[in-house]
Amino acid sequence: MTSLQLVEQNYPDCNLGDFVQAANRARQSNICLIDLSGPSELVLTYADLETAVRRAAGALAAAGCGRGTRLAIALPNSSTFLIVFLAAMRLGGIPILLNFKLNPDVIRFVLKDSDANGILTDAAGLPGVAAATDATLQLRLSIGEVPAGWQSWSQLFDSATSTDIVETMKFDDQAFQPYTSGSTGVPKGVVLTHGGMLWGIEHSERYWPRDPAERAIVAAPMFHKNAMRGTIKPIVRSGASVVIMKEFRPRAFLEAVVKYRVTTCGGVPAMFAQLLKEEDLIANNDFSHLKLISMGSSTVAAELIARLKVAFPNTEIKEGYGLTEGGAPLRVALDGRKSPRGSVGMLAPEYEGRLVDADGKISTEAGELQIRSPYVLREYANRPDLTRERMIDGWLRTGDLFRVDKDGFYYFLGRNDDMFVCGGENVYPKEVESLILKDENIADAIVVPLPHAEKGQAPAALVVARSGAAVVPKAVQDFCAANGPTFTIPRAVLLVDKLPLTGAEKPDRAAAKQMLLEAFGTLSSGAKS
Repeated sequence: MTSLQLVEQNYPDCNLGDFVQAANRARQSNICLIDLSGPSELVLTYADLETAVRRAAGALAAAGCGRGTRLAIALPNSSTFLIVFLAAMRLGGIPILLNFKLNPDVIRFVLKDSDANGILTDAAGLPGVAAATDATLQLRLSIGEVPAGWQSWSQLFDSATSTDIVETMKFDDQAFQPYTSGSTGVPKGVVLTHGGMLWGIEHSERYWPRDPAERAIVAAPMFHKNAMRGTIKPIVRSGASVVIMKEFRPRAFLEAVVKYRVTTCGGVPAMFAQLLKEEDLIANNDFSHLKLISMGSSTVAAELIARLKVAFPNTEIKEGYGLTEGGAPLRVALDGRKSPRGSVGMLAPEYEGRLVDADGKISTEAGELQIRSPYVLREYANRPDLTRERMIDGWLRTGDLFRVDKDGFYYFLGRNDDMFVCGGENVYPKEVESLILKDENIADAIVVPLPHAEKGQAPAALVVARSGAAVVPKAVQDFCAANGPTFTIPRAVLLVDKLPLTGAEKPDRAAAKQMLLEAFGTLSSGAKS
């Protein structure tokens, strides 16, 4: 049975908001969520979650939410985030997942671009979001303290009459709208469909089912696909449980992993690089129950994987790949073969994929990954130009560069707009970062191109030293010169206490480049430090 047939069989209403309840009718007493976002721990079984979603749907309906209502959700991680996300879609509404860490001008743009009718946020706790919210917006709901002009979500929820309404949707009807990070311009709205998202859930459960005894932890932001698609959806589809942290704090994260005997965790590489600094917690606690660490959403240095393996010897360390617009087309092999070090896996069944080189020809060796599946976005919101550029006969141009080996394993090289030319050589930032991280004195690094008087562009690096290590810029350059080709030597090195990150906890290459430009300007022959 194909994943499409499973969607038809399991979800007759084709409504993503109903997937938790529809998939877990026999697991009502199982623990689903352990929410650590509030002042005290909140434990919800699957039955509790269903009760809360029905009440939230009643509250939203009473407030005027219905089919086609566009409700922005601008909240830190919590069970409330998931409850409202599901409830709005059951009514036929369209959640807009808003990164509350963006500056008010960008938030204002997203609210306008998404044509939001309402917003749920913490108006007092997130003043930037409140300031960017137009007072004429139809529905302004706030958790916590409620400023003038806003409604209390808690009061609305507590007084609501539950409803079991689940609107029947078509496969290609829009389910929700996340936004890309906007690292190369303004954020872009991604139109994802009910059928496509249900296909992704059933596809994952069919080929890589999770054990109901698993316990995952989420600290990466829930407005980002790494948390929702990578962890929450497959875990709750299986009847397992998720620990939700309001935000990522390294020590608290490790303490929660130990206390709740977490078996699997995922996130972006920068999170795990920070965890490795907590050497005392790692050394003095039992992590034998932690079976899997999965990293994705940005480049993963081979040296980071090696260090995690030393710190957590009983844990499988996996590099993953996925994208907001297209799901997870590259996965671990179904025949039991382990992915080679540095590989993100093989093309998943039921996905079509191809590599296209710079000349537009299909390559069997390296190029931009293009994919096709029911998961792929319907379109970019309000961007027909971008849709035409990125979507070709149903094929999504991912913008991500890969090479593939003779056995079919794929290796992520970087974004096609990250690669740059230095003196005639193609330089991929990931390769230089991986080289720098082979130095045992270095904890993390970001590499970006800076203008160079003779070479056009040349690599420059922000570097974080390991705790207690004495590092000078020239030592980083000497290490690269001794262990890699000349064109990978960073011509400028700036030591920092921590790397700049985006709101989604990814390395902020734009911010890193600005810091390096301010420190060094245009480079010239002879390495700088």
